[in-house]
Amino acid sequence: MKTSRRDFLKTTLYAACGGLLVPPGSAWAKKRFSPSDPHVKEAHFYRPLADGAVQCKTCPHECVIVPGRRGRCGTKVNIEGKLYTISYGNPCAVHIDPVEKKPLLHFYPGSKAFSLAVAGCNFCCLNCQNWEISQTTPDKTRNYNLPPDEVVGLASRYGCKSIAYTYSEAVTFYEYMVDISARAKKIGIKNIWVSNAYINQPALTRLCDVIDAASVNLKSFSDKIYRDLNCGHLQPVLETFKTLHRRGVWMELINLVIPTYTDDMEMIKRMCGWILQNLGPEYPLHFSRFFPQYKLVHLPPTPVEVLKKAKETAQKEGLHYVYIGNVPGLGNKIICPDCKKVVVERRGYRLISNHVKNGKCGFCGRKISGRWG
Repeated sequence: MKTSRRDFLKTTLYAACGGLLVPPGSAWAKKRFSPSDPHVKEAHFYRPLADGAVQCKTCPHECVIVPGRRGRCGTKVNIEGKLYTISYGNPCAVHIDPVEKKPLLHFYPGSKAFSLAVAGCNFCCLNCQNWEISQTTPDKTRNYNLPPDEVVGLASRYGCKSIAYTYSEAVTFYEYMVDISARAKKIGIKNIWVSNAYINQPALTRLCDVIDAASVNLKSFSDKIYRDLNCGHLQPVLETFKTLHRRGVWMELINLVIPTYTDDMEMIKRMCGWILQNLGPEYPLHFSRFFPQYKLVHLPPTPVEVLKKAKETAQKEGLHYVYIGNVPGLGNKIICPDCKKVVVERRGYRLISNHVKNGKCGFCGRKISGRWG
C-alpha cells in the first residue's frame, strides 16, 4: 500500500518523540552530568517514583525518567534519583531585538528586548523555523556563559525595557527563565515569555508571578493537528491562555496558517469564537504566514488572500485587534476600534508614530488594550 506524504511525516514524528524514554543504548541518553556543573540545577517541578525514577511535572508530557536518562525535551536529566535541568545560564542565542519582533505590538512600542534562548523544546513541530536550536540540546550547541545576574546587568546596560525568553522553547529552560525574571522584576525590567504555551498549571502559576507579557502560539484549534503537526495536545494550551488572562498577564496570540493543516476557515472561526468567549475581544491575534522549511518544504507559502480571509473571519467574530504577520506592509498598524484612526504606525519593526496617550486613543479617547508605559 502506498504511503502518503502526511502519513510518512506522522510516522517520522512519532519515531522522533513518541516515547517518554530514550532507548537504553543511546549515547545521547547516557551522557553524564554532575550537579556541580554551574549549568546543572535541580528542577523545580517533579516527583520521585520507585527505583530512582522521577516524573517531570513542568509540562503536560510529564515524562517518566529513569536514572541517567533525559525527558523528551532533552534538557531534564535524572541524576541519581533527582531531576535536574541542564539548561541554566548557558544560552546559545543572545540578541537585542525590537519588541515588535516577538511579535508584540501592544507592549511598549518601540522599546528594546534583550532576547535569549537555550537549546531545546518540548514540541517537535514539523514546520519549526528555529529547528537548529529547538530540536537539539544545550550540550550540543555553542553557548554563552550568562548567569541570571549577568543577563539582567546586560539588559540594563543596553537600555532594554524587557528581557524576552524566545527563539527555542522557554518552558525547557524554565528554572533559568524564572530566576532571571525575578531579578529583572526587582529593578523594573519587564519579562516576556515567548512560548508554545505547553506548560502545567503549577509551573505556570509560579511563572505568572514574575512575567509581564506572553507571546503565545495557538498552533491550531484541533487536537488531532496538534498531535500530528506539533506532538502535543490542544487543551493544556487553552488552559494556559485562561490562566494568563485570569492573572492579568498581557498576551498576544499567534496562529501560523499552514496550507492543508491550519487554513480551514471553519476551524479558524471556532478558534476565534473560543477566544472571544473565554478571553474577550481585547487580546491581539496575529495570523502569521507560513514559509516552507524543516519537514514541510513540500508545502507552498500561505497565500496572502488566505491570511486576509482569516483576518476578516476573526474581525467578524468580534475580535478588536487582528494582524497579519510575515507579510511586509501588512498588519503592523494599530487601529482604534471606535474612530478607526491609526494610533500606532510602524515601518517593519521601526516605530513611526504613537498616538496612544495614557493608554487611550489620542483622537477619540477610547482605551487601547496593551501596556503603554
